[in-house]
Amino acid sequence: MGVVAKEVKAMSQKDILEFEKAGEVTVASHCLKLSDIKVVREFKRPDGLSDKEVDAAGDGDVLVILDLRLDESLYEAGVAREVVNRIQKLRKKVGLEPTDAVEVYFESVDEDKSISQQVLNSQELYIRDAIGSPLLSSTLMPPHAVVLGEESFHDISKLSFAIYLARPALVFKSDAILSLYGGNTKSAHGLETYLLSRDHSNLKSEFQLGDGKITVETIEGLPSVNVVLGEHVFLTVGDSILRSKSG
Repeated sequence: MGVVAKEVKAMSQKDILEFEKAGEVTVASHCLKLSDIKVVREFKRPDGLSDKEVDAAGDGDVLVILDLRLDESLYEAGVAREVVNRIQKLRKKVGLEPTDAVEVYFESVDEDKSISQQVLNSQELYIRDAIGSPLLSSTLMPPHAVVLGEESFHDISKLSFAIYLARPALVFKSDAILSLYGGNTKSAHGLETYLLSRDHSNLKSEFQLGDGKITVETIEGLPSVNVVLGEHVFLTVGDSILRSKSG
């Protein structure tokens, strides 16, 4: 049987797979069944990889190999879920209802801000769908934005950041508004001040009823002008960003 044992040990991976599939193999004129040969699987770690990067465990019949190296896409998805979770908790903390519209701003407080930016870029659609609006950089928050709540978080998936919840804020296309008044800066500023004084939800309704356009003729000393949504003003910072990305 020494010859048989020697040839069995010399079987290639292909031979073993064919043996397991067929249920038998002929070695040195001996027909061996599955009950005659025990296939034991052992793991040999590839050169250049440590036990912190790849590991394996099994009972001889089944071998499970674990790749312990960090998967960037899984890491980024995990961070995105953490960010969304913090946003939802902050909404509850400040007493917002699920239907209350707010704009959400993100500020990295890490020395290296590129990591969080990479995460936000790769997970942009997931985060937007989860919170119902784009997650905005805090640098985009207009001076007239009304902040409803803010909170800082540290060492969340190795990142530290701050979240701000603000009421939807108008974004003006200053050059376009200026052209409504022939370049008169004072008049253009007067229109912006008037629009900012309006209730946001009422203003939104008026634009919807006017198919994206309203006529402003109530400002004393100024001529009547037609203000077009997307041409002269955006109702939210998020709308402005989405328009700029769509070209």
